[in-house]
Amino acid sequence: MARNAMSATAVGNARWKRLIPVAIIVYIISFMDRTNIGFALNGLHQDLGIDAAQQGLAAGIFFLGVAEAGIWPAILVLISHWFRAAERARAYAFWMMNIAIASIITAPLSGWILSFSDWRWLFIIEGIFPFVIAAPLWWALIADHPRDAKWCSEQEREYIEQGLAADAAGHPQQEKLGLRHVLSNAVVWRLTLVYFLIQIGFYGINIWLPHVIKTITSGSSLEVGLVTAIPYVLAMFGLWYNAKAADRSGRYSTHVLLSMAIGAVALVISVATGDNLPFLAVTLISIAVAGALAYDGPFWASASRAMPVAVAGTAMGLINAVGNLGGFVGPYVGGYLQDVTHGSFLATSIFLACCLLAAGLVMLSLRRGGDRPVAGGEGDAQESRRSHAGKN
Repeated sequence: MARNAMSATAVGNARWKRLIPVAIIVYIISFMDRTNIGFALNGLHQDLGIDAAQQGLAAGIFFLGVAEAGIWPAILVLISHWFRAAERARAYAFWMMNIAIASIITAPLSGWILSFSDWRWLFIIEGIFPFVIAAPLWWALIADHPRDAKWCSEQEREYIEQGLAADAAGHPQQEKLGLRHVLSNAVVWRLTLVYFLIQIGFYGINIWLPHVIKTITSGSSLEVGLVTAIPYVLAMFGLWYNAKAADRSGRYSTHVLLSMAIGAVALVISVATGDNLPFLAVTLISIAVAGALAYDGPFWASASRAMPVAVAGTAMGLINAVGNLGGFVGPYVGGYLQDVTHGSFLATSIFLACCLLAAGLVMLSLRRGGDRPVAGGEGDAQESRRSHAGKN
């Protein structure tokens, strides 16, 4: 029995080593524009004379991007084609480390570019990467399904497809569902609200983080870039630990709330102590970023359970498209609050923290449909399955 379990684990390893790393690299490059804009704000202010609210508006426009809009839901659906429900929080979290890794790479890189150039060259240099790295990797190495991947062995293909078939057995009559089901489903709109509030909080922090670090440390562009990378190193550990714990317990909604609460509290305290205790402030804002990002795995695992597979792509696309508008609201409102409070970030931090906490509380209303019953531990093949497709 133990030998069979070990064999199954070995068979399932290739997708973790081949599929997920490529998806990480592709989205790291896609995500760079959401980090480097934070470093460009000071130059935009000096060259164009725009105030904090207008800087936030410029940063927020990046979340209305047409070219990038389809990448996130496409990869979410791709992962659902390769990983069964009991594995998805970890798979999503592993992939979503791209956000932290992108910031770890982009922050020092952006600081270095600005040390010898300006914000215009920052955009030009980092804007070349999708064409020379991301697109070739995706077309060469990614397949939509196990049956389409030449590197996927027959044994692994059967292992994956049998697991997905077992999950699908809990969602009858999926072929009759369509866009109308997605648009009329209250669960989808609650997930969208949660994602919208999280995006306000996370991207409000993400965009203004270089400014906050600059205020705390008074360092050079390169020093600010290096310090700005620290929170995202911690975020990688938070992403993985929270997702692993969520897969083990099946309580995805609770793990979203916990990460939001930690992020909200740490953010406000970090800003309140920044002037007098810079080391503590950087430590706390690192915890805040980790908390604000650690929701990702449990959230999308819950979303993938709360709706049938047949409409998962449409639903996730809607959640991402509408929810991403929070990435516009967070930076803009954050800039406006700094203007009316004469440059203080405290009011902004309270606003962003309230959004994060509200997202966690709304997420608790999705426990019935989004949490995964666990009968015998992590990844138990005999887990109880229920259909939540029509519940709203």
